Amino acid sequence: MRRAPRRLRPSIIRPVASVRGGAEATDSSWLDRASRASLLGNVRAVRRLVGLLLLTVPAMAVQGLLLCFHGSGKVRFARLYWALVCRVLGMRVRVIGAPASRVGGRPVLFVSNHSSWLDIPVLGGVLPACFVSKSEVGRWPLIGTVARLGRTIFISRRAGPMAREIEAMRGVVSRGDNLILFPEGTTSDGSRVMAFRASFFALAAGEAPPIVQPVSVVYDRLAFLPANRATRPLFAWYGDMDIASHYWRLARYRGLRASVLLHQPIDPREQLNRKALSREVWRIVADGAATLRQNRPAAPIGLAQQGPGGPAPAEQGTAPA
Repeated sequence: MRRAPRRLRPSIIRPVASVRGGAEATDSSWLDRASRASLLGNVRAVRRLVGLLLLTVPAMAVQGLLLCFHGSGKVRFARLYWALVCRVLGMRVRVIGAPASRVGGRPVLFVSNHSSWLDIPVLGGVLPACFVSKSEVGRWPLIGTVARLGRTIFISRRAGPMAREIEAMRGVVSRGDNLILFPEGTTSDGSRVMAFRASFFALAAGEAPPIVQPVSVVYDRLAFLPANRATRPLFAWYGDMDIASHYWRLARYRGLRASVLLHQPIDPREQLNRKALSREVWRIVADGAATLRQNRPAAPIGLAQQGPGGPAPAEQGTAPA
């Protein structure tokens, strides 16, 4: 007589997803348990926090002084600061492609997907540009001050003030500064690129608009291993997550890596309108991000190209209308 199969132990059954604050998040409790069990991981998180404070306080004084002078010193120092932040966090940044150059004196509008506060140091250390951020960041202690010293432009993302904020961004661009824009309008869980808001691309209008360069950012290594659906959300910061607990959760790990894919630049004057430009930039960014998430060889995508190795799988988001 055959024995009935033994019941699986509950300890080896891992839930796939949990819901927090209305946002779906992949459950990585097994990683949390592994990290909490390691005293070295907690020591690493504290050491990195102290390192960030020791780096940031004097850097604020230096940047404040550089803002009083003309020239590119404030841009170069900001880029150096963000690169050092990544180093202190243990984040290796892999760059594929090259930042676009000015064409005829026209600045560059870097357009990227957005999944975490980590995007700021990662892109800030690679691109010589100012950020466009939500207005709430300007009210955060210390972080808001750092953002202002980095000449961040704060926007409310509401329809009413948006026209005035676009004009403010045009003023920055007219002075010759490059901008980094996150047209999703919010952060995602890192598994998709959400639709880009066409209203953000009103900046790329006029007779001499800035050059637009699509950028794909994916966090693809954790503990020196390829990130997957279970581990990638550790990098994502969205929904009602607070930055302190998110930092502590991630900073205990080693072997972190972000891949930045810089695509071929686009001249907005070659597109029919800002909606067409928004759709095309979204397609390129989404295809590049899908390739990086699958750990496939990636290369910059141009207007007439598909992702490397053929069309990339469809994203879970939808292109802007």
